[in-house]
Amino acid sequence: MPTPELDTTQHDLESVWELREEVLYPQLFGPASRGIFVLEVSDFAALGHPECDPRWLHLGVFEFAPTPERPSWLYATSGGSTPWEQEPDQYMPGAESWLGFEFLMETPQQADWPIVLLKRLFAFQVLVMHGRFGDKPKIRYGDRIPIRSPIDRASSQLAHVIAVAPQCVPARQTLPSGFFDFIQFVGTTGAEIEFAKEHGTEALRTRLAEAGAAPVTDPERPEIAIR
Repeated sequence: MPTPELDTTQHDLESVWELREEVLYPQLFGPASRGIFVLEVSDFAALGHPECDPRWLHLGVFEFAPTPERPSWLYATSGGSTPWEQEPDQYMPGAESWLGFEFLMETPQQADWPIVLLKRLFAFQVLVMHGRFGDKPKIRYGDRIPIRSPIDRASSQLAHVIAVAPQCVPARQTLPSGFFDFIQFVGTTGAEIEFAKEHGTEALRTRLAEAGAAPVTDPERPEIAIR
């Protein structure tokens, strides 16, 4: 899918926000299914930081139903690219818009667990980017992240995710305030992560894709036998 053409003339924060949620996302993903699920104080408190910037409570996750071009349900964060700390005269198309990322996840069925997971990862990364966890780095493609519980909070064998570039849309998107990159998460098992530690995350992504286990994450799938 080509990157949509957006009006990149001067905008303030609110219009950049509106452009992403009401123009860019519908063009990329179709209409939102259930609105936005915003981050709450409890999302930050669960990570040990109940005192959070009130602006962070405007960040959230959208759900998008399948389209003719994309058979999966898609979940996308919104707010990591809102220019909260930039004035319009500071916008630079060649620089990151605020944190410079939004997260994605695809699933075969509509569910609440990907919303919960993305909110958790989103809250964690916002805290990381504001120094709440020391010098822990920003999530990047190729990272392997332990969830430390079944990904669906039930009986799934998947308890990790890998961070990869999406295939359903162009990874890099540009707003009047700058650019951001979509980072997609794919669920994996512990044994699959061990393979990635030895051979690299991209090698694991390729094996999962060959087995039909990526880029869509099915929490009920069995572990892929890989060597």
